[in-house]
Amino acid sequence: MPPRGVTSPKQKRQYEHIKDSELKEGRSTARAKQIAAATINKQRAEAGQTKTSGRKAAGGGRKKAAGGRKKSSGGRSAAARKTGGRKSAARKSSRKTTRSRKTSTRGSSAKKK
Repeated sequence: MPPRGVTSPKQKRQYEHIKDSELKEGRSTARAKQIAAATINKQRAEAGQTKTSGRKAAGGGRKKAAGGRKKSSGGRSAAARKTGGRKSAARKSSRKTTRSRKTSTRGSSAKKK
């Protein structure tokens, strides 16, 4: 039996389909009904068909970090990344110069022999 507020035939069919799918997955009848009802209720809330849907749509869930950016999960900050790029560019240029020096010394030692 679908949740109380479900009136449309489509939602009733979806409830039955979800319940049958969960039973095929090996869930108990009670658990399959719970999952199906929760799924249908979630869809109804997203569509604005429930009383509490207005509150959730206004500002439910986690709050975003300042500036609308996602909080990073432990990576470096934007400032650290920018300076890191400069450091690596400096390292690359110093590598190039040392390589060219090494090749030039090798070349000169080869000439001596």
